[in-house]
Amino acid sequence: MAFPVRSLSEQIVVVTGGARGLGAALSRAFLREGARVVIDYHSSKRAAEALAAEFPASALPVRADVRDRADVEAMMAGAADHFGEPVTTVVNNALAHFTFNGDARSPADTIGYPEFAAQFAGSGEGSLNVIQSAVPAMADAGFGRVINIGTNLFQHPVVPYHDYTAAKAALLSLTRTFADDLGPRGITVNMISGGLLRTTDASAATPEPVFDAIAAGTPLRTVTTPEQLADAALFFASPWARGVTGQNLIVDGGLVKG
Repeated sequence: MAFPVRSLSEQIVVVTGGARGLGAALSRAFLREGARVVIDYHSSKRAAEALAAEFPASALPVRADVRDRADVEAMMAGAADHFGEPVTTVVNNALAHFTFNGDARSPADTIGYPEFAAQFAGSGEGSLNVIQSAVPAMADAGFGRVINIGTNLFQHPVVPYHDYTAAKAALLSLTRTFADDLGPRGITVNMISGGLLRTTDASAATPEPVFDAIAAGTPLRTVTTPEQLADAALFFASPWARGVTGQNLIVDGGLVKG
């Protein structure tokens, strides 16, 4: 069965955590390509509204805590009402509060499960809420794109981000099992796994020598930017990825292989 495809300019995209850092780069990338974008935010109202003001005809800032199913369903309904048609594409980028500084993270012998639970709620429960709230309309249209944001740390666990890495590994499993379940309805589910990005709010605390060491270890001899990772999201949403699902694309300048 051949499912319909839509160009980026025909899509309505929700970017969770879409107002700052990587989320802002993702929102801008889709807006630049003509998509209509819901900029989801939790506490960054000013940043979301400022970004939306740059694209007044195609951007909609919405406050929604992705861990709250009612919030997410209201966001989806509001997007459909505002743009006149339902959401086609979701990018699960929202991150529970986290600082990328290995020296400040709990090591294996002291980390408690509440730290894991907080990350599972953000990456797992949040992504589940967003996907399930979007699926009915996607299935009706025979077209849907789900893009999850992961990490290369479960292939290359060089820093003790135990809670964050475990949650993203669970999200990869969800990516692959949901791809199989939702594929017959024309919905693709993929993941993009970045490394440390230069620079987001979360990575601003990373010591400069860490950036230097990562750059030296990549074939490109540079640290990946949020904009470079966002470009990969455009691919997964585009017609060129119509036959791609259940995949995890590592975007880290070649630091991690496979």
